[in-house]
Amino acid sequence: MVRRGGTRTDPAGEGLVVRYETTLTSEQYVIEEAWRAATLERCPLHPEGGCGLAGHGSYGRVRPAGIRVARFWCPRARVTISLLPDFLASRLSGTLAEVEHVVDAADSAESREAAAERVRPAEAPEAVTLPSALRWLRRRLVAIHAALVAAVTLVPGLSGCAPTLGAVRERLGVSAALVALRTVAASHLVAMPSPVGFRTRGRARRASREATPHGTGADPPEWGR
Repeated sequence: MVRRGGTRTDPAGEGLVVRYETTLTSEQYVIEEAWRAATLERCPLHPEGGCGLAGHGSYGRVRPAGIRVARFWCPRARVTISLLPDFLASRLSGTLAEVEHVVDAADSAESREAAAERVRPAEAPEAVTLPSALRWLRRRLVAIHAALVAAVTLVPGLSGCAPTLGAVRERLGVSAALVALRTVAASHLVAMPSPVGFRTRGRARRASREATPHGTGADPPEWGR
């Protein structure tokens, strides 16, 4: 069953992201074309209605193959609202399960180079250079560490838990920590960084600029679409 979940601000200035709760796997989601049945009962910005909220089609992602994300449009706020399934990573290609696999591989490897070779082997069809593979790996390791630190800080049920995948799995009694965090940390996703939550460094930089005193002048352009 798929149903609408909590709303999260999209820090990239590309509208809003609404958590789309689902028990479907990515394969089932694609086979059923579940994005076609996605509905948004009310605009998260105007719950009282009257803003003209309407469907805005869907957009595809590179991975998993064939997947699409439903999207809505609020003409009053001039922002799009995307319904992101629980299994999809935010602001990273692929699923949360794939990201978790990469982090596990890095944790068990003898070195970062060995981990990069394991998850992005040189003989793979989409092979990249070792420096590129290391950057790709590091981005995921840094992002997941930040998300886990946020989770154990914000979620009462994770208080005192070490910010590692193994510790979070054990505390929650699950085999997949990142997807589980979408549920147990649902009310905190707006404050958690991607790929689990929806906060990014870009949003923090923008907030910093907005908080900096400046002289009068023309208003900056709107970030929403």
